[in-house]
Amino acid sequence: MIEYKIEGGIPIRGTIAASGNKNSALPCIAASILTEEPVILKNIPHIEDTGVMLLILQSLGAKVEKLDDHEWKICASEITRSDIPAELSKKIRASILFAGPLVARTGKAIMPPPGGDIIGRRRVDTHFLALEELGARITVDGPFNFNANKLVGADIFLDETSVTATENAIMAAVLAEGHTKITNAASEPHVQDLCNMLVSMGAKISGIGSNILYIDGVKKLHGVEFAIGPDFMEIGSYIGLAAATKGSITITGVRAEDLRPLRVSFGKLGIRWSIEDDRLTVDVGQEMKVNTDLGGMIPKIDDSPWPGFPADLTSIMTVVATQVEGTVLIFEKLFESRMFFVDKLISMGARITLCDPHRAVVSGPSTLHGERLSSPDVRAGMAMVIAAMAAHGESTISNIYQIERGYENIVEKLQSLGARIQRVEVK
Repeated sequence: MIEYKIEGGIPIRGTIAASGNKNSALPCIAASILTEEPVILKNIPHIEDTGVMLLILQSLGAKVEKLDDHEWKICASEITRSDIPAELSKKIRASILFAGPLVARTGKAIMPPPGGDIIGRRRVDTHFLALEELGARITVDGPFNFNANKLVGADIFLDETSVTATENAIMAAVLAEGHTKITNAASEPHVQDLCNMLVSMGAKISGIGSNILYIDGVKKLHGVEFAIGPDFMEIGSYIGLAAATKGSITITGVRAEDLRPLRVSFGKLGIRWSIEDDRLTVDVGQEMKVNTDLGGMIPKIDDSPWPGFPADLTSIMTVVATQVEGTVLIFEKLFESRMFFVDKLISMGARITLCDPHRAVVSGPSTLHGERLSSPDVRAGMAMVIAAMAAHGESTISNIYQIERGYENIVEKLQSLGARIQRVEVK
Protein backbone atom coordinates (compact mmCIF):
# COMPACT_ATOMS: atom_id res chain seq x y z
CA MET A 1 0.00 0.00 0.00
CA ILE A 2 1.23 3.48 -0.89
CA GLU A 3 0.67 6.47 1.40
CA TYR A 4 1.61 10.13 1.52
CA LYS A 5 3.63 11.38 4.48
CA ILE A 6 3.35 15.14 4.83
CA GLU A 7 5.15 17.49 7.20
CA GLY A 8 2.88 20.53 7.46
CA GLY A 9 3.22 24.15 8.46
CA ILE A 10 5.42 25.19 5.51
CA PRO A 11 4.20 27.93 3.12
CA ILE A 12 4.50 26.90 -0.53
CA ARG A 13 6.39 29.07 -3.01
CA GLY A 14 7.18 28.59 -6.68
CA THR A 15 5.85 28.10 -10.19
CA ILE A 16 4.04 25.14 -11.75
CA ALA A 17 2.35 24.52 -15.11
CA ALA A 18 -1.36 23.76 -15.30
CA SER A 19 -2.15 20.24 -16.44
CA GLY A 20 -4.62 19.41 -19.17
CA ASN A 21 -8.24 19.23 -18.06
CA LYS A 22 -9.01 15.68 -16.88
CA ASN A 23 -12.72 16.21 -17.50
CA SER A 24 -12.01 17.30 -21.09
CA ALA A 25 -9.56 14.51 -21.80
CA LEU A 26 -11.95 11.69 -20.84
CA PRO A 27 -14.80 12.47 -23.29
CA CYS A 28 -12.34 13.48 -26.02
CA ILE A 29 -10.63 10.09 -25.69
CA ALA A 30 -14.03 8.37 -25.97
CA ALA A 31 -14.97 10.54 -28.97
CA SER A 32 -11.96 9.30 -30.92
CA ILE A 33 -13.88 6.13 -31.86
CA LEU A 34 -16.41 8.22 -33.83
CA THR A 35 -14.00 8.27 -36.78
CA GLU A 36 -11.98 5.67 -38.66
CA GLU A 37 -9.20 8.21 -39.19
CA PRO A 38 -6.34 8.97 -36.76
CA VAL A 39 -6.95 11.36 -33.88
CA ILE A 40 -4.07 13.11 -32.11
CA LEU A 41 -4.85 14.47 -28.65
CA LYS A 42 -2.44 16.89 -27.00
CA ASN A 43 -2.11 18.09 -23.40
CA ILE A 44 -3.58 14.85 -22.03
CA PRO A 45 -2.79 14.68 -18.30
CA HIS A 46 -0.79 11.67 -17.16
CA ILE A 47 -3.20 10.37 -14.50
CA GLU A 48 -4.94 7.12 -13.59
CA ASP A 49 -8.26 8.02 -15.23
CA THR A 50 -6.82 8.82 -18.66
CA GLY A 51 -4.74 5.65 -18.51
CA VAL A 52 -7.85 3.54 -17.89
CA MET A 53 -9.74 5.25 -20.73
CA LEU A 54 -6.90 4.49 -23.13
CA LEU A 55 -6.88 0.86 -22.00
CA ILE A 56 -10.61 0.66 -22.70
CA LEU A 57 -9.97 2.01 -26.21
CA GLN A 58 -7.39 -0.69 -26.81
CA SER A 59 -9.76 -3.37 -25.52
CA LEU A 60 -12.30 -2.25 -28.14
CA GLY A 61 -9.78 -2.69 -30.94
CA ALA A 62 -8.39 0.82 -31.33
CA LYS A 63 -4.67 1.36 -31.80
CA VAL A 64 -3.18 3.68 -29.20
CA GLU A 65 0.28 5.18 -29.56
CA LYS A 66 2.08 7.50 -27.14
CA LEU A 67 3.78 10.30 -29.07
CA ASP A 68 4.97 12.34 -26.07
CA ASP A 69 4.34 12.57 -22.32
CA HIS A 70 1.02 14.33 -22.95
CA GLU A 71 0.30 13.46 -26.58
CA TRP A 72 -1.46 10.36 -27.89
CA LYS A 73 -2.38 9.07 -31.33
CA ILE A 74 -5.55 7.00 -31.54
CA CYS A 75 -6.68 5.12 -34.61
CA ALA A 76 -10.06 3.39 -34.35
CA SER A 77 -10.21 2.24 -37.97
CA GLU A 78 -11.50 -1.07 -36.66
CA ILE A 79 -13.69 -1.57 -33.60
CA THR A 80 -13.62 -5.30 -32.90
CA ARG A 81 -15.94 -5.38 -29.89
CA SER A 82 -18.64 -3.26 -28.26
CA ASP A 83 -18.43 -4.58 -24.70
CA ILE A 84 -16.25 -2.90 -22.10
CA PRO A 85 -14.33 -5.26 -19.78
CA ALA A 86 -15.74 -5.24 -16.26
CA GLU A 87 -12.33 -4.86 -14.61
CA LEU A 88 -11.81 -1.57 -16.46
CA SER A 89 -15.35 -0.24 -16.19
CA LYS A 90 -15.41 -0.56 -12.40
CA LYS A 91 -12.26 1.57 -12.06
CA ILE A 92 -13.68 4.74 -13.51
CA ARG A 93 -17.05 6.44 -13.73
CA ALA A 94 -16.12 7.94 -17.10
CA SER A 95 -16.42 4.50 -18.71
CA ILE A 96 -20.08 5.43 -19.25
CA LEU A 97 -18.82 7.95 -21.83
CA PHE A 98 -18.26 5.13 -24.30
CA ALA A 99 -22.03 4.43 -24.51
CA GLY A 100 -22.87 7.26 -26.91
CA PRO A 101 -19.96 6.88 -29.35
CA LEU A 102 -20.12 3.07 -29.36
CA VAL A 103 -23.83 3.06 -30.20
CA ALA A 104 -23.22 5.70 -32.88
CA ARG A 105 -20.31 3.76 -34.39
CA THR A 106 -21.37 0.11 -33.97
CA GLY A 107 -25.07 0.18 -33.06
CA LYS A 108 -24.50 -1.33 -29.64
CA ALA A 109 -22.65 -0.98 -26.35
CA ILE A 110 -22.42 -3.31 -23.36
CA MET A 111 -20.89 -2.21 -20.08
CA PRO A 112 -21.12 -2.95 -16.36
CA PRO A 113 -22.24 -0.07 -14.14
CA PRO A 114 -19.35 2.42 -13.92
CA GLY A 115 -17.11 2.80 -10.87
CA GLY A 116 -15.33 5.93 -9.62
CA ASP A 117 -15.77 8.20 -6.63
CA ILE A 118 -17.89 7.27 -3.64
CA ILE A 119 -19.68 10.57 -3.08
CA GLY A 120 -23.29 9.50 -2.97
CA ARG A 121 -25.88 8.42 -5.47
CA ARG A 122 -24.79 9.27 -9.01
CA ARG A 123 -27.65 8.73 -11.44
CA VAL A 124 -27.21 7.36 -14.93
CA ASP A 125 -30.91 7.77 -15.78
CA THR A 126 -30.22 10.95 -17.76
CA HIS A 127 -27.80 9.08 -20.04
CA PHE A 128 -30.50 6.52 -20.75
CA LEU A 129 -33.11 9.22 -21.39
CA ALA A 130 -30.94 11.01 -23.94
CA LEU A 131 -29.89 7.90 -25.85
CA GLU A 132 -33.44 6.50 -25.86
CA GLU A 133 -34.67 9.78 -27.37
CA LEU A 134 -32.17 9.26 -30.18
CA GLY A 135 -33.46 5.74 -30.86
CA ALA A 136 -31.41 3.44 -28.64
CA ARG A 137 -33.01 0.53 -26.79
CA ILE A 138 -31.60 -0.05 -23.31
CA THR A 139 -31.80 -2.93 -20.86
CA VAL A 140 -30.24 -2.92 -17.40
CA ASP A 141 -30.63 -6.53 -16.31
CA GLY A 142 -27.02 -6.95 -15.19
CA PRO A 143 -24.73 -5.00 -17.51
CA PHE A 144 -26.07 -1.93 -19.30
CA ASN A 145 -26.99 -3.01 -22.83
CA PHE A 146 -27.52 -0.35 -25.52
CA ASN A 147 -28.77 -1.24 -29.03
CA ALA A 148 -29.85 0.85 -32.00
CA ASN A 149 -30.56 -0.04 -35.61
CA LYS A 150 -30.32 3.66 -36.44
CA LEU A 151 -29.96 6.86 -34.42
CA VAL A 152 -32.30 9.68 -35.39
CA GLY A 153 -32.11 13.29 -34.24
CA ALA A 154 -34.53 14.37 -31.52
CA ASP A 155 -35.63 17.26 -29.33
CA ILE A 156 -34.09 16.23 -25.99
CA PHE A 157 -34.75 17.85 -22.62
CA LEU A 158 -32.30 16.56 -20.02
CA ASP A 159 -33.90 16.08 -16.60
CA GLU A 160 -30.69 17.28 -14.94
CA THR A 161 -27.75 19.34 -16.12
CA SER A 162 -25.44 16.33 -16.19
CA VAL A 163 -22.03 16.86 -17.75
CA THR A 164 -21.42 13.26 -18.80
CA ALA A 165 -25.01 12.74 -19.99
CA THR A 166 -24.72 15.87 -22.12
CA GLU A 167 -21.45 14.57 -23.55
CA ASN A 168 -22.96 11.15 -24.32
CA ALA A 169 -25.92 12.80 -26.05
CA ILE A 170 -23.62 15.02 -28.12
CA MET A 171 -21.40 12.14 -29.23
CA ALA A 172 -24.40 10.06 -30.28
CA ALA A 173 -26.18 12.96 -32.00
CA VAL A 174 -23.30 14.05 -34.23
CA LEU A 175 -23.71 10.86 -36.29
CA ALA A 176 -27.50 10.59 -35.92
CA GLU A 177 -29.74 11.20 -38.91
CA GLY A 178 -31.32 14.66 -38.87
CA HIS A 179 -31.47 17.49 -36.36
CA THR A 180 -31.02 17.27 -32.57
CA LYS A 181 -31.75 19.93 -29.96
CA ILE A 182 -30.43 19.37 -26.42
CA THR A 183 -32.03 21.61 -23.80
CA ASN A 184 -30.75 21.93 -20.21
CA ALA A 185 -27.35 20.86 -21.51
CA ALA A 186 -24.25 21.22 -19.34
CA SER A 187 -21.90 23.92 -20.63
CA GLU A 188 -18.70 23.54 -18.58
CA PRO A 189 -15.35 24.27 -20.28
CA HIS A 190 -14.80 20.52 -20.70
CA VAL A 191 -18.12 20.15 -22.53
CA GLN A 192 -17.04 23.04 -24.75
CA ASP A 193 -13.71 21.29 -25.40
CA LEU A 194 -15.52 18.16 -26.56
CA CYS A 195 -17.82 20.18 -28.84
CA ASN A 196 -14.90 22.11 -30.34
CA MET A 197 -13.02 18.87 -30.99
CA LEU A 198 -16.03 17.35 -32.73
CA VAL A 199 -16.56 20.48 -34.84
CA SER A 200 -12.90 20.21 -35.90
CA MET A 201 -13.73 16.64 -36.99
CA GLY A 202 -16.60 17.83 -39.19
CA ALA A 203 -19.53 17.79 -36.76
CA LYS A 204 -22.17 20.51 -37.00
CA ILE A 205 -22.81 21.90 -33.51
CA SER A 206 -24.06 25.36 -32.56
CA GLY A 207 -24.84 26.93 -29.19
CA ILE A 208 -21.51 25.82 -27.71
CA GLY A 209 -21.09 27.33 -24.25
CA SER A 210 -24.84 27.68 -23.67
CA ASN A 211 -27.42 25.31 -22.19
CA ILE A 212 -29.13 24.72 -25.54
CA LEU A 213 -27.19 22.84 -28.21
CA TYR A 214 -28.22 22.34 -31.83
CA ILE A 215 -26.68 19.45 -33.75
CA ASP A 216 -27.13 18.47 -37.38
CA GLY A 217 -26.00 14.89 -37.86
CA VAL A 218 -23.35 14.05 -40.45
CA LYS A 219 -22.60 10.73 -42.10
CA LYS A 220 -18.98 10.54 -40.98
CA LEU A 221 -16.29 12.43 -39.11
CA HIS A 222 -12.64 12.80 -40.03
CA GLY A 223 -9.44 12.76 -38.00
CA VAL A 224 -8.19 15.72 -36.02
CA GLU A 225 -5.29 17.10 -34.01
CA PHE A 226 -6.72 18.72 -30.89
CA ALA A 227 -5.26 20.24 -27.69
CA ILE A 228 -7.11 19.82 -24.39
CA GLY A 229 -7.62 23.01 -22.36
CA PRO A 230 -6.14 23.65 -18.88
CA ASP A 231 -7.63 21.99 -15.80
CA PHE A 232 -9.36 24.78 -13.87
CA MET A 233 -10.16 22.32 -11.05
CA GLU A 234 -6.44 21.69 -10.54
CA ILE A 235 -5.76 25.42 -10.79
CA GLY A 236 -8.41 26.14 -8.15
CA SER A 237 -6.92 23.47 -5.90
CA TYR A 238 -3.45 25.02 -6.03
CA ILE A 239 -4.88 28.50 -5.43
CA GLY A 240 -6.49 27.07 -2.29
CA LEU A 241 -3.22 25.42 -1.29
CA ALA A 242 -1.28 28.70 -1.57
CA ALA A 243 -3.88 30.52 0.51
CA ALA A 244 -4.23 27.83 3.22
CA THR A 245 -0.44 27.57 3.73
CA LYS A 246 -0.04 31.37 3.57
CA GLY A 247 2.32 30.95 0.65
CA SER A 248 2.50 32.12 -2.94
CA ILE A 249 2.28 30.44 -6.33
CA THR A 250 2.44 31.19 -10.02
CA ILE A 251 0.54 28.87 -12.36
CA THR A 252 1.29 29.00 -16.07
CA GLY A 253 -0.95 27.93 -18.93
CA VAL A 254 -4.23 29.12 -17.40
CA ARG A 255 -7.32 30.29 -19.30
CA ALA A 256 -8.73 33.33 -17.52
CA GLU A 257 -12.35 32.92 -18.64
CA ASP A 258 -12.52 29.49 -16.95
CA LEU A 259 -11.72 31.06 -13.58
CA ARG A 260 -14.41 33.72 -13.28
CA PRO A 261 -16.73 31.65 -11.02
CA LEU A 262 -13.73 30.77 -8.84
CA ARG A 263 -12.74 34.40 -8.44
CA VAL A 264 -16.14 35.27 -6.96
CA SER A 265 -16.13 32.46 -4.36
CA PHE A 266 -12.47 32.77 -3.37
CA GLY A 267 -13.09 36.51 -3.05
CA LYS A 268 -15.67 35.79 -0.34
CA LEU A 269 -12.76 34.39 1.70
CA GLY A 270 -10.52 37.39 1.02
CA ILE A 271 -8.35 35.56 -1.51
CA ARG A 272 -7.24 37.33 -4.69
CA TRP A 273 -4.95 36.65 -7.64
CA SER A 274 -3.64 38.42 -10.69
CA ILE A 275 -3.46 37.14 -14.28
CA GLU A 276 -1.08 38.34 -16.96
CA ASP A 277 -1.43 36.57 -20.29
CA ASP A 278 -1.65 32.90 -19.22
CA ARG A 279 0.16 33.32 -15.88
CA LEU A 280 -1.81 33.41 -12.63
CA THR A 281 -0.14 34.59 -9.41
CA VAL A 282 -1.35 34.29 -5.83
CA ASP A 283 0.85 36.51 -3.67
CA VAL A 284 1.61 36.24 0.04
CA GLY A 285 -0.27 38.54 2.37
CA GLN A 286 -3.81 37.57 1.36
CA GLU A 287 -6.55 39.18 3.44
CA MET A 288 -7.83 35.74 4.54
CA LYS A 289 -10.97 37.23 6.07
CA VAL A 290 -14.58 36.34 5.28
CA ASN A 291 -16.35 39.16 3.49
CA THR A 292 -19.81 39.20 5.06
CA ASP A 293 -22.94 39.82 3.05
CA LEU A 294 -24.84 43.10 3.32
CA GLY A 295 -25.92 43.70 6.90
CA GLY A 296 -23.15 41.51 8.32
CA MET A 297 -24.87 38.28 7.32
CA ILE A 298 -22.89 35.03 7.01
CA PRO A 299 -22.03 34.48 3.32
CA LYS A 300 -22.61 31.26 1.44
CA ILE A 301 -20.38 29.42 -1.01
CA ASP A 302 -22.57 27.08 -3.01
CA ASP A 303 -22.19 25.12 -6.21
CA SER A 304 -24.37 25.10 -9.30
CA PRO A 305 -24.13 24.14 -12.97
CA TRP A 306 -21.72 26.21 -15.07
CA PRO A 307 -21.15 29.11 -14.97
CA GLY A 308 -21.77 28.63 -11.26
CA PHE A 309 -19.10 27.56 -8.79
CA PRO A 310 -18.04 23.96 -9.58
CA ALA A 311 -19.11 21.24 -7.14
CA ASP A 312 -15.69 19.59 -7.38
CA LEU A 313 -14.10 22.53 -5.53
CA THR A 314 -16.42 22.69 -2.52
CA SER A 315 -14.14 20.26 -0.64
CA ILE A 316 -11.17 22.53 -1.33
CA MET A 317 -13.08 25.63 -0.19
CA THR A 318 -14.08 23.90 3.05
CA VAL A 319 -10.43 23.40 4.00
CA VAL A 320 -9.41 26.92 2.95
CA ALA A 321 -12.26 28.35 5.07
CA THR A 322 -10.75 26.73 8.18
CA GLN A 323 -7.77 29.07 7.78
CA VAL A 324 -9.79 32.24 7.18
CA GLU A 325 -11.05 34.67 9.84
CA GLY A 326 -14.83 34.55 10.08
CA THR A 327 -17.72 32.18 9.42
CA VAL A 328 -19.01 30.89 6.10
CA LEU A 329 -21.63 28.35 4.99
CA ILE A 330 -20.47 25.75 2.45
CA PHE A 331 -23.49 24.37 0.58
CA GLU A 332 -22.77 21.36 -1.67
CA LYS A 333 -26.02 20.67 -3.48
CA LEU A 334 -25.22 17.82 -5.83
CA PHE A 335 -23.84 14.84 -3.88
CA GLU A 336 -25.20 13.71 -0.52
CA SER A 337 -21.96 12.11 0.73
CA ARG A 338 -19.32 14.56 -0.43
CA MET A 339 -19.28 16.61 2.80
CA PHE A 340 -18.82 13.61 5.11
CA PHE A 341 -15.04 13.98 4.89
CA VAL A 342 -15.26 16.97 7.27
CA ASP A 343 -15.15 14.64 10.27
CA LYS A 344 -11.45 14.19 9.46
CA LEU A 345 -10.96 17.95 9.40
CA ILE A 346 -12.71 18.21 12.77
CA SER A 347 -10.34 15.58 14.16
CA MET A 348 -7.47 17.83 12.99
CA GLY A 349 -8.87 20.76 14.99
CA ALA A 350 -11.18 22.46 12.47
CA ARG A 351 -14.28 24.21 13.80
CA ILE A 352 -16.98 22.86 11.50
CA THR A 353 -20.63 22.12 12.12
CA LEU A 354 -22.05 19.64 9.63
CA CYS A 355 -25.68 20.71 9.42
CA ASP A 356 -26.80 17.91 7.10
CA PRO A 357 -25.27 15.90 4.22
CA HIS A 358 -25.09 19.02 2.06
CA ARG A 359 -24.25 21.95 4.37
CA ALA A 360 -21.35 22.77 6.67
CA VAL A 361 -20.71 25.92 8.69
CA VAL A 362 -16.99 26.67 8.98
CA SER A 363 -15.51 29.12 11.50
CA GLY A 364 -11.87 30.09 11.39
CA PRO A 365 -9.05 30.44 11.63
CA SER A 366 -8.33 27.09 13.26
CA THR A 367 -4.97 25.63 14.19
CA LEU A 368 -4.83 22.22 12.54
CA HIS A 369 -2.60 19.37 13.69
CA GLY A 370 -1.31 16.32 11.86
CA GLU A 371 -3.57 13.28 11.61
CA ARG A 372 -3.95 9.91 9.89
CA LEU A 373 -6.34 10.37 6.95
CA SER A 374 -7.85 8.38 4.10
CA SER A 375 -8.98 9.82 0.77
CA PRO A 376 -12.65 9.05 -0.08
CA ASP A 377 -12.62 10.67 -3.53
CA VAL A 378 -10.44 12.76 -5.84
CA ARG A 379 -11.33 16.24 -4.59
CA ALA A 380 -11.73 15.42 -0.88
CA GLY A 381 -8.37 13.67 -1.16
CA MET A 382 -6.75 16.85 -2.46
CA ALA A 383 -8.54 18.80 0.27
CA MET A 384 -6.90 16.50 2.83
CA VAL A 385 -3.50 17.12 1.25
CA ILE A 386 -4.09 20.87 1.64
CA ALA A 387 -5.22 20.42 5.25
CA ALA A 388 -2.14 18.32 6.02
CA MET A 389 0.14 20.95 4.50
CA ALA A 390 -1.52 23.70 6.52
CA ALA A 391 -1.37 21.66 9.75
CA HIS A 392 1.34 21.50 12.40
CA GLY A 393 3.10 18.16 12.56
CA GLU A 394 3.03 15.06 10.37
CA SER A 395 0.04 13.58 8.57
CA THR A 396 -0.35 10.38 6.59
CA ILE A 397 -2.91 9.92 3.84
CA SER A 398 -3.94 6.50 2.55
CA ASN A 399 -6.05 5.48 -0.46
CA ILE A 400 -4.03 7.92 -2.54
CA TYR A 401 -5.14 6.14 -5.71
CA GLN A 402 -8.23 8.33 -5.52
CA ILE A 403 -6.09 11.50 -5.51
CA GLU A 404 -3.81 10.41 -8.32
CA ARG A 405 -6.84 9.63 -10.49
CA GLY A 406 -7.28 13.39 -10.90
CA TYR A 407 -3.99 15.18 -10.13
CA GLU A 408 -0.98 14.79 -12.40
CA ASN A 409 2.44 14.33 -10.78
CA ILE A 410 1.06 15.75 -7.56
CA VAL A 411 4.01 14.73 -5.36
CA GLU A 412 6.59 16.14 -7.78
CA LYS A 413 4.64 19.38 -8.19
CA LEU A 414 4.26 19.85 -4.45
CA GLN A 415 7.93 19.10 -3.81
CA SER A 416 8.87 21.70 -6.43
CA LEU A 417 6.88 24.21 -4.36
CA GLY A 418 8.83 23.37 -1.21
CA ALA A 419 6.35 20.95 0.32
CA ARG A 420 7.68 18.17 2.55
CA ILE A 421 5.72 15.28 1.09
CA GLN A 422 6.85 11.74 0.38
CA ARG A 423 5.14 8.87 -1.40
CA VAL A 424 6.00 5.85 0.71
CA GLU A 425 5.21 2.15 0.59
CA VAL A 426 3.91 0.58 3.76
CA LYS A 427 3.35 -3.10 4.51
